[in-house]
Amino acid sequence: MKIEERLHAMGLSLPPAVTPPPGVLLPFQFVRIVGNRAIISGHGPQNPDGSLATPLGKVGKDLSVEQGYAAARLTALSILGSLQRAIGDLDRISAWVKILGMVNSAPGFNQQPSVINGFSDLINELYGPEIGAHARSAVGLYELPFNIPVEIEGEVELKN
Repeated sequence: MKIEERLHAMGLSLPPAVTPPPGVLLPFQFVRIVGNRAIISGHGPQNPDGSLATPLGKVGKDLSVEQGYAAARLTALSILGSLQRAIGDLDRISAWVKILGMVNSAPGFNQQPSVINGFSDLINELYGPEIGAHARSAVGLYELPFNIPVEIEGEVELKN
């Protein structure tokens, strides 16, 4: 089954390109194709209209682990939307290679892997264990842009 069909069957849709806050310029590519690799810039959670999703803030203070997990899942959809715009067909992805998940963490919060599982669980559900399995780091940071709770970047391999 095609990835877009799986998304539809799950009741999920991909957001359009992110709408940055007023006055913010984003002078970089969200996906950079290099040979058979797609390098994915940091993405945050988005609403279906392309705006930044709420709630904003630090996981472990302003958001629960479950809310952070949901934000990571929305971030997966954001990344998939950027990949679809860049490569045209999400079935071109032959391997999810490496993911770096960053969590806007309150002091003492140490459950970053549980938060970033929101991303990994969705990718593995969509792509299965052969293509979806990826190397991953999940780290806590003191601040993230625009106070988003999660930012994720990564790399995928593409079929020719």
